Amino acid sequence: MTNPRPLLVTDCDEVLLHMVRHFSTWLDEEHAIDFRIGHHDFMTAMTKADGSTPAAEEMWALLGGFFPGQMHRQTLVPHAAEALAALRESADVVVLTNVSDACRLPRAEQLASHGIAVRVETNQGGKGAPVAALVAEHTEGGQAPVTVFVDDLAVHHDSVARHAPGVWRLHMVSEPSLAPNVPPAPAAHARIDDWRDARDWIAARFADGVPAPDPKPDLTPVPAHDGAPA
Repeated sequence: MTNPRPLLVTDCDEVLLHMVRHFSTWLDEEHAIDFRIGHHDFMTAMTKADGSTPAAEEMWALLGGFFPGQMHRQTLVPHAAEALAALRESADVVVLTNVSDACRLPRAEQLASHGIAVRVETNQGGKGAPVAALVAEHTEGGQAPVTVFVDDLAVHHDSVARHAPGVWRLHMVSEPSLAPNVPPAPAAHARIDDWRDARDWIAARFADGVPAPDPKPDLTPVPAHDGAPA
């Protein structure tokens, strides 16, 4: 029996494309809101000109103003396109992104403009169930594909661990101003913030051809790539 092609399911913002740095600039230019980059809590990161913090409804409205209207501001994470191109030679790639369903086509077009022409699926909430569904979709003859999941948020690694424990989970925070303040996700198998090293780690999981162990083992941390991202 031939094993199905490996499957890579990856997030987009702060994994393939920079987001918070451009969101911060737009908030300052258009709304006179200071956005303190350094953590994932958007509520406490925003400060209006009068010193107040936007209410939850206003915060979501601001995010709705950025997606998709300001997505053209986003820039490609170094080495992401090259890494995905290399991995796609032997694996299927799906981008699973937590934006509104109306942003699916704009997101696909946005990624294609950066040389990443892959399937895009939108989602709201935890990513465990949709990852499990993608694994089931790519299963052939009862054989599930070796699958790697990449995301910057610990909550999604926890969700995938619960819904699809056989999926390898790679924690990546590709925004340099954010990464030092984000601890490794407890449910992830590894933390790598550079796509050059991430590509090698993912390729090794695919080459091994075995699903992730459950429960997660304690793995030796992967060293950072020599030199700053370019």
